[in-house]
Amino acid sequence: MKQEIIIAGFGGQGVLSMGKILAYSGLMEGKEVTWMPSYGPEQRGGTANVTVILSDDPISSPILNEYDIAIILNQPSMDKFESKVKPGGILIYDGYGIHTPVKRTDISVYRVDAMDAATEMKNEKAFNMLILGGLLKIVPMVQLENVLLGLKKSLPERHHKLIPMNEAAIKKGMEIIQKM
Repeated sequence: MKQEIIIAGFGGQGVLSMGKILAYSGLMEGKEVTWMPSYGPEQRGGTANVTVILSDDPISSPILNEYDIAIILNQPSMDKFESKVKPGGILIYDGYGIHTPVKRTDISVYRVDAMDAATEMKNEKAFNMLILGGLLKIVPMVQLENVLLGLKKSLPERHHKLIPMNEAAIKKGMEIIQKM
C-alpha cells in the first residue's frame, strides 16, 4: 500500500495539522511516512498545502508531481492541483470554497460540505477533522484509533479535552461525504 496525498487550501483551515495527524497515524501503524508542508509567509489566510505519503515500503522521495489523492479546500488550490491527480485517483473537496466544478472525468470526485457541518456543530475548528473523516471513509488508510493517537500527539496537552469533539467531527465527515 502506498498513498501519495496533497492537502491544499488557505492557512487557518487546518491543512498542515490535518497532514500531520495523518502522518502520525501512519507512524502509529508502523508505516513509512513523509510530511512535507508548503506555505506562504502569512500564518492565516495565505495559501498552504502539505504532501503526505503513507507506504508499507521505504519512500524514495517526498517530492511529488502527481498524487493519488488531492484534498482541495479552495478555488486557487483546485486550479493548481486538479490536473495533478493521477488518472484513476481521487479528488475530495469542500463545497464551500469551490466555485468552478471539477472538469476531470478520469478520477473519482467526492464532496464534503465540511464548512456547513462545522457551523452546525458550532465549532469551525472541526472543519479539517470533518474533511479527514470523509477521506478515511473513502480510503481507510489508517485506523480511527490511531488518528486519535495522532491527534493526542499533535495537539498541545491543554487541548486534549477537544479530542472527543474531533472524534465526533471525523465520524460526521464519514457520514456526509458524497460521490459526485
